[in-house]
Amino acid sequence: MSSPAKLPRWAELALLPVVNLLAALLVSGAIILLLGESPWAALKLMAAGSLGSQEGVGYTLYYATNFMFTGLAVAVAYHAGLFNIGGEGQAYIGGLCTGLVCLWFGTWSFWLVLPLAVLAGAFGGAAWALIPGWLQAKRGSHIVITTIMFNFIASAVVTYLLVNVLIKPGQQSPETREFAANAVMPAMHELLAKMGVTFAATPFNLAFIFALAASAFVWVLIWHTRWGYALRVVGESPAAAVYAGIKPANITLGAMLLSGALAGGLGLNELMGSQHRILMDFPGGAGFVGIAVALMGRNHPAGIFFAAVLFGALYQGGSQLSFDMPRVNRDMVVVIQGLVILFCGALGNVFRRPLAAVLTRRVKV
Repeated sequence: MSSPAKLPRWAELALLPVVNLLAALLVSGAIILLLGESPWAALKLMAAGSLGSQEGVGYTLYYATNFMFTGLAVAVAYHAGLFNIGGEGQAYIGGLCTGLVCLWFGTWSFWLVLPLAVLAGAFGGAAWALIPGWLQAKRGSHIVITTIMFNFIASAVVTYLLVNVLIKPGQQSPETREFAANAVMPAMHELLAKMGVTFAATPFNLAFIFALAASAFVWVLIWHTRWGYALRVVGESPAAAVYAGIKPANITLGAMLLSGALAGGLGLNELMGSQHRILMDFPGGAGFVGIAVALMGRNHPAGIFFAAVLFGALYQGGSQLSFDMPRVNRDMVVVIQGLVILFCGALGNVFRRPLAAVLTRRVKV
């Protein structure tokens, strides 16, 4: 089996993702054309709906916050040679723990509730990643199989609790009562208003700052600490790690715990910042989108940020597109999003060799 073609670092981090994205947009445009609509008009509608107004930007960054948490979770595990696709389940349990803190301690001061909610979300996500991590480290079970199975278990656990335990008395909808005011994450438009800046009211909230802080933390940890170096060595060559005195099992377990803790941060944005209650399917597939975000962002926090904003724009712009172009319904918007995930994730290396050949030829000339 031939090794993947080598690209310059700038091409690896910037050019290849852009080419993959353009390929996805071209295929999406062909589908829209077959539906009898203008691809260029559709692209302009998506851009205007996601970035053309304060409201669009707010919703785009709100969605991007979820994808930043789950993308970072995938990236940390990836650097340790692990493919954690359990971000959805880890976000479920982490969010559940965050929501329980908000329900039980909502009468406390916000500055006490907030750190408890952050720690609870991180603990819940890490705890849900613990068993798959332990099975991989100690028993050799494949992390892909165990994490995807734990996604379904997490969904079933949350469903059972909402239907039978946590449901608000006197209602049929499986969701909890609303959080108290002290357990609600401040919205960005409210914070900006206190500084004299007017911004449209959207679900965009303070959790975005926590996602940025998590990105900085991951960058420092992986590229500027001994533990991060050991993690990358294990990801590149477990045999070399053992020779250097590093214990791959310990690194595997630690990487999965941190990965789960990051995914658990989704509850800060989705529950504390937007829904203000625990409800069914609150991750909304963000755990799976995080895989594409991490791959497109080349598993680097800076790349993950831009990829998360892109997918946030696709979500928000897709809603505008389905509203203004009836032929491009919500299902077709999901197809477009799926094509971006396909080309930027599963087919992410399709254009690697042609790009390497073109760049090599230009250097020789």
